[in-house]
Amino acid sequence: MRCVTSVDDTLANRTADDVDRDGGPGTYQPFAHLTVEHSALYRQVMGVFVRAKQEFSVHLRPEDVHLALAAEGRPPLEVVARALEALARWGNLRADPDTGRVTALEDFYRSRYIYQLSRAGEAAEEALAAYDEALGRRGELQAVALADIAVQLRALLALAGREDPDPAVVHLALLALVDRFSGLAENARAFMNSLQRTVDLHEAEVDVFLAYKQRLIEYLERFIEDLVTRGAEIAGLLEELGVWPDGRVGPLLLLAAEREASDAAPDAAAEALAAAERRWRGRWDGLRAWFLSVPGRNSQAKLLRSAARQAIPQLLAVVQVLNERRAGRSDRSADFRELARWFAQAPDDNARHRLWRSAFGLYSARHLTIDQEALAERLEDPVPASASWYDAPGVRISPQLRRTGSYERRGRARAVQDRSEARTYLAELARKQAEQTAAARARLATRGEIRLSDLDVLDRDAFRLFLQLLGDALSAWRPGLMAVSATTNDGTMEIRLIRLPGEGTAEVHTHDGVLRGPEHLVEIVDLTVGDEADVSGTSGGEPENDVRVGAEAAGAETVGSGQG
Repeated sequence: MRCVTSVDDTLANRTADDVDRDGGPGTYQPFAHLTVEHSALYRQVMGVFVRAKQEFSVHLRPEDVHLALAAEGRPPLEVVARALEALARWGNLRADPDTGRVTALEDFYRSRYIYQLSRAGEAAEEALAAYDEALGRRGELQAVALADIAVQLRALLALAGREDPDPAVVHLALLALVDRFSGLAENARAFMNSLQRTVDLHEAEVDVFLAYKQRLIEYLERFIEDLVTRGAEIAGLLEELGVWPDGRVGPLLLLAAEREASDAAPDAAAEALAAAERRWRGRWDGLRAWFLSVPGRNSQAKLLRSAARQAIPQLLAVVQVLNERRAGRSDRSADFRELARWFAQAPDDNARHRLWRSAFGLYSARHLTIDQEALAERLEDPVPASASWYDAPGVRISPQLRRTGSYERRGRARAVQDRSEARTYLAELARKQAEQTAAARARLATRGEIRLSDLDVLDRDAFRLFLQLLGDALSAWRPGLMAVSATTNDGTMEIRLIRLPGEGTAEVHTHDGVLRGPEHLVEIVDLTVGDEADVSGTSGGEPENDVRVGAEAAGAETVGSGQG
């Protein structure tokens, strides 16, 4: 390299004091060679020792390092020797006297050393390699890891059902689960970071990006689909396993912690066990937080799904901008650069003035408003647009405009409008809507549990209210539940649903068609009527999706031309 040969006169004359001054007086700093002058040479020398270690070579002489360096721009042997001495003083290399080639008495008084990687130097090289790998990692969305996590959770659920599970099997299963989950989380984070860099227009190459975007969008859509399906399955398994220490997973985590702490010294056994329990509890809580949402905090899986969905329109927007650029459109900065080039190429100042007026439209100024008398005079005696203010006739301006800056004339305020008729109409409309809603609630109330297929024929108002109740109930449903209840936002209606597995398909007849879905027991209560309301059920809260999505989640389909 050219930069290596430039250090001949400086590095070859360095003294021990100079080396200590770079690394600090008497310090042990294996990373000091990264920030000093001629760091490129030091990195080449350390690369030679790393490759020698991989090839099971222990010691290297300065001649060996000199030959191993690249032939182009190879530094002199004296420069390599000085670099080895500096690295040894920083602690990257270990220097031992070389007595293997002594053939005369004078050789004993000559400084000859063989070098090998020190423990600190080897650790520094491993840290630098990990740093480079982390910077270059693009990450990936591992849909296969989701399936593996579900398999591991099912295995843990089977182990939790045994009376006396094997601690070794439990420990290995938990370790495999943690390892797979850690890889999934880290790769997902790295992928989203690299995806954001890909979306950046400054880093995107047009041809490469356009060829890559379709595969990337398909990749994101496939992962989102897998995350929705597998994420729901994983969330259900985590709910079944429960939390530490009361859930079914509690004894399994305790077995793993005890097995990890079994090798601790007797006087530190209690502390090791407590530390292992805290470690496994943190891992399990982190896994639950990744897939399960709690009030006030969304799960990491939900946030990742949202970020992946947002990346798709961003990619399409980038494609649109790139296509516009390829179609020959230029941005404002390119226009100004081209205009500056025209100004530089103009032959004289008159041409530059004409270019200035043409580019920025700075013609003779004209008022934005004009009265009718002046306009009539202009029609009789037109004034060309090229006329300057000095030559053009003057324009009479109202004193009010000069004084206040506005043509508006202040006067008496407008009379207050009578809106009593509009308020009466709105009150009547609200009364009719309230009556229709009350009638729909009365028709929809079931007076006890009935099957969905036993509901009466519903008109449009009752069917619309039924779909709202059904959507609230389905949004409150969680994996593993057999019954659920929900209340509307205004607190006027409550619905209770109970699953009936294997009971076939229910049909709800309406004026607009037939709604089909899995058979359930349903009870709909009008909470506004007397003490008939029983509000002991658990409210499902506000639904995350609209009613149509809730109906589709239950496997329902509407036949006919209904508006529900």
